[in-house]
Amino acid sequence: MTDTNLVYRALILLGLIGFGFYLAAERGLVTLALDADKSYISYVILGLYILASCHWLWLAYTLTAERRRFASLEGELVANHGELNETPTEEGLLGEFLANLSKKKDGDASALLTAFGDELANRHALGQFASDVLLKLGLLGTIVGFILMLLPVGEIEQFDPSLMQQLLSSMSGGMAVALYTTLAGLITSTLLKLQYHILDASAAELATRLTVLTDVHLTRDAA
Repeated sequence: MTDTNLVYRALILLGLIGFGFYLAAERGLVTLALDADKSYISYVILGLYILASCHWLWLAYTLTAERRRFASLEGELVANHGELNETPTEEGLLGEFLANLSKKKDGDASALLTAFGDELANRHALGQFASDVLLKLGLLGTIVGFILMLLPVGEIEQFDPSLMQQLLSSMSGGMAVALYTTLAGLITSTLLKLQYHILDASAAELATRLTVLTDVHLTRDAA
């Protein structure tokens, strides 16, 4: 994976997702789902997904910047035959790692590498939480929909065939809430998990490459 490939993949994926929503809107599916949801949970799900996707895109940009800094570090080591400048000028998490590594006397970077990997993973924790919330909101819509569907049944005091059509109409409205909110929660939660999985894989690869680079070059230089 190249250092700029991540942000391009993020933009392409967002474009595909946006195109999918556009096709659904053109066929009236989005409007149908939102209009049928009397609980407005679908609006909350859609709004939360948009906010989480914006956060995901920003994380993709920052992680791409970290990968570029790492590529610059690799290039410097190659150009200097494995030697690193005494005063690293890198920024971000990689810069903090190099600064802390230069302060260590024993040259053992295992704790710093663990902290670096944990910090990268912690940045994505909000997205994983948002994905779970989207799924839970979909399940909440299912419960609310069944409640709305069963409420008219509890109000029946006597059997009247003339009221059956009105009763069935009310029950179908509740069922629509249950189905559309569940569908919205499942789709957005799955998409968000996929988006953050891409970030997790890229962050894990960066941490692995830094571990190898540190073990081969930086730890030797510090020792």
